[in-house]
Amino acid sequence: MPSLKDLRNRIASVKATRKITKAMQMVAAAKLRRAQEAATAARPYAERMDAVLAALGQSINRENASPLLVGTGRDQTHLLIVMTAERGLCGGFNSNIAKLARADAQKLLSEGKTVKILTVGRKGADNLRRDLGRNIVERVELRGIRQVGFANAEEIAGKIVAMFEAGEFDVGTLYFAEFKSVIAQKPTALQLIPAKLPEAEPEAKGAAARPLVETEPDDDSVVAYLLSRNLSTQIFRGLLENAASEQGARMSAMDSATRNAGEMINKLTIKYNRQRQANITKELIEIISGAEAL
Repeated sequence: MPSLKDLRNRIASVKATRKITKAMQMVAAAKLRRAQEAATAARPYAERMDAVLAALGQSINRENASPLLVGTGRDQTHLLIVMTAERGLCGGFNSNIAKLARADAQKLLSEGKTVKILTVGRKGADNLRRDLGRNIVERVELRGIRQVGFANAEEIAGKIVAMFEAGEFDVGTLYFAEFKSVIAQKPTALQLIPAKLPEAEPEAKGAAARPLVETEPDDDSVVAYLLSRNLSTQIFRGLLENAASEQGARMSAMDSATRNAGEMINKLTIKYNRQRQANITKELIEIISGAEAL
């Protein structure tokens, strides 16, 4: 049975931990609003770019189209771009993304495919190191960056395009967490190469349809440029979604930790009071017994 001193030390330790988790919860709540606004603002741009590419993609010659759109014609080597956070203490945010990527990687390996992994964020590499450490070919860490910008997405996209042009993979898939709410972040897999575009709107289909815009110099050149731009845009969107999801998951996790610490303090306090009362009763019994013996 722990002594009163041990119980006092445990109570003080849990109270100190509760202060830390409460502070982290408040910091995450402050960061969440800005991150959520940035992620929400990026969605319409990315969706509209997909729509423009889908419309233009109907009019170009697929035989001469960019490999970013039509691929290499093979499906043997897959590159998984796994984006996670640089830090932990955010519940199951990192592990859920890694779990989805791990499941897809193991499925591809069982089919005889070659899997390569590019991790963005330290926690992604840590989660996948044990099972798929040999498959990790590149690591990108954003630890020293306070606010993720489009330039960071362009740098990552440049690495991916360089690997694709060097023939290192055939299909590239991006893994991130789509922000739904503070308590809900959905792990998502998005195919980047070859670009998986949505279906064009009905008015944009068919040779007889009147084009909404005229492109210069031609559709093929514009689509080739937009494809590389779309790659950076989708990666940037994933980074912003991840930033908002991370802060939401951390806020929820620290709130649960704070409440659990409060419950533990109450239990330890009750145990401490009972122990102290038992000691006082024991001392009184010893005093009374000694007095009666005299």
